Amino acid sequence: MPARPTAADFPHHHRVTTRWTDNDRYGHVNNALYYQYFDSVINAYLIAEGQLDIHGGDVVGFIVRSECDFLAPVAYPGEVDIGVAVVKLGNSSVTYETGLFKPGEPQPCAVGRMVHVFVDTATQRPVAIPASIRVALERLVRCAPSA
Repeated sequence: MPARPTAADFPHHHRVTTRWTDNDRYGHVNNALYYQYFDSVINAYLIAEGQLDIHGGDVVGFIVRSECDFLAPVAYPGEVDIGVAVVKLGNSSVTYETGLFKPGEPQPCAVGRMVHVFVDTATQRPVAIPASIRVALERLVRCAPSA
């Protein structure tokens, strides 16, 4: 089994504040919300750094695959640090690895993987990743560790 990434393995980090409604009846943030955190942080980065126009642009990214390993709970009230790295950058798709951390902690509470496919908004068909978005994604590429 590969080693779990640490906070230092993610080129981009964004702090998210948990909300009262995030907790489930067991007193921790419901696992399904981790995906919302990951998706929100990725898209905020693409909007701010890659000029993604989610309302009027010709291209948007669709999440076509996602998975998550849940390692430790988090709860409201609190904050979580979401780390994002690109582990594969294709012509029309990108694979991210995401980490959910308690602030200041190097070990993740969750590690996710998500795949975005960029599509033409009119045809819903895959298209090449726009240049401005590709440049932003290239800044997040994490090279495989050397053996």
